[in-house]
Amino acid sequence: MSDASDKMGIGRIEDPVLNKGTAFSDEERKQYLLTGLLPPHVESLVEQVDRVYEAFSDEPTDLHKHVFLRSVQDENETVFYRLLLDHVEEMMPLVYTPVVGQACEKFSHIYRRARGVFVAYPNRDSMDDVFAHIQRDIDVIVVTDGERILGLGDQGAGGMGIPIGKLSLYSLCGGVHPARTLPVLLDLGTNNTERIEDPRYIGWRNERIKGEEYDEFIELFVEAVKKRFPNVLLQWEDFASVDAERILERYRDQLCTFNDDIQGTAAVTSGTVWAAVEASGGKLADQRFVMLGAGSAGVGITEQLVRAIVATGLSEADARKKFYVIDRDGLLHQGRSDLDDVHRPLAQQTADLTGWGCDLSKPITLEDVVRNAKPTVLIGVTGQAGAFTEEVVREMARHAERPVIFPLSNPTSRAEATPADLLAWTDGRAIIATGSPFDPVEHAGKTHIIAQCNNSYIFPAMGLGILASGAKRVTDNMFMVAAKALKECSPALSDPTTSLLPPLHTIRETARHIAMAVAKQAQLDGVAPECSDEELEVRCTQTMWTPAY
Repeated sequence: MSDASDKMGIGRIEDPVLNKGTAFSDEERKQYLLTGLLPPHVESLVEQVDRVYEAFSDEPTDLHKHVFLRSVQDENETVFYRLLLDHVEEMMPLVYTPVVGQACEKFSHIYRRARGVFVAYPNRDSMDDVFAHIQRDIDVIVVTDGERILGLGDQGAGGMGIPIGKLSLYSLCGGVHPARTLPVLLDLGTNNTERIEDPRYIGWRNERIKGEEYDEFIELFVEAVKKRFPNVLLQWEDFASVDAERILERYRDQLCTFNDDIQGTAAVTSGTVWAAVEASGGKLADQRFVMLGAGSAGVGITEQLVRAIVATGLSEADARKKFYVIDRDGLLHQGRSDLDDVHRPLAQQTADLTGWGCDLSKPITLEDVVRNAKPTVLIGVTGQAGAFTEEVVREMARHAERPVIFPLSNPTSRAEATPADLLAWTDGRAIIATGSPFDPVEHAGKTHIIAQCNNSYIFPAMGLGILASGAKRVTDNMFMVAAKALKECSPALSDPTTSLLPPLHTIRETARHIAMAVAKQAQLDGVAPECSDEELEVRCTQTMWTPAY
């Protein structure tokens, strides 16, 4: 494999990892045959970032800003990540949620330059050749098939915006070197007629492939990845729930892999709920939970919280009684005949519902559940704006002194409720975290900081811990300790009036703390070679890339 670092002249300037632009010194310009190819003034990285930020600030809309940042990334990765680190609170929502959702919808219109790998179904027999084109070592792959992008549904090839954005956060938050990451889009067609009929659509114009052909394609993909990148960390992202869960189960013991929608979302939500409960003086095992949404995220969050409560000493049967999971057909309970193997363990015993006065042959609604179960924690992962109505929230607030309410759906337009409404309906008593960023809310003379319960707190740290420890597999325990480590970083534990989650400007310190817990657990689980804590600290430091020349 050739060494990219020997590129000269224009080839070096056009490589975003090697390019330093106007920061190339006079000596470097002679060494790399750049004399005359750049303006004569030599800038520092700080000067470059200031100039780029000035241009960024002139962009008129969030989508324009997103496109501008992607162009910076395509030109100079060091400037891109230094810019993001210097303005992380402002820019993370632009490179990822919520703006990435709009970017996925407009992907074919804003496409400028190739990044990552598109594996289209017609090229399925050439999978090995596709990955052979990647002439560098890869540590992390994020892959999607574009079928369930955030709360927006099937975006086809436009789903590539998600792996690109996720891997940006791997480098920004977890310090994974950008040259060792690879976004992948599995293009199996799309059932989104708006995309198919768009004359600018750049994906494969075909109905989405499903069934046995789909499974065979996924198998070909995994085998090609294992052959070309045997030690890679493979993250599955935004697959339809029916595919996501079984893909994870099929391949989790074949390579180092996890599904962020299931496991990452579960870990960040569990850690944030844990922090909310402790900050209000309660105990996790004493809570009653309502989960609105039974897709991969809702199932993953519920199962992880069950495990967390069992770890406190409660039996699994008693722990499961505390969870009321609702899908589009109402509360999951054993009287329903339509439940599959994934949802059956989440179903309530019908005997425990006899006092509710509900007809079990009909859907039991969210309103029914809140009125009868009297939850202390309400979580939404539906993608349905306004699903947490004023009636539901006020009913919950009647019996919960500090109701914990998490409308987690992305993007912002799909949130189950706004923080301002939740605070108004609970007289300011609600403890809130959201999936998308919201500004602080003033209520009754008090400012409430709204935590963004974003997976960016977990998956980059998982990547750092896995790479630093040399883990060969990803275990459930590794996500459990990640949730606990995140909880330990909560500012609300020392000051209940502050945010449940640490500020974004400390995201690298938070990632390092979580990564160390993950790395140690990988050793305990026997999926990583043993070494001392001191050596792990050194490995974390060596693994974390910093954007600097």
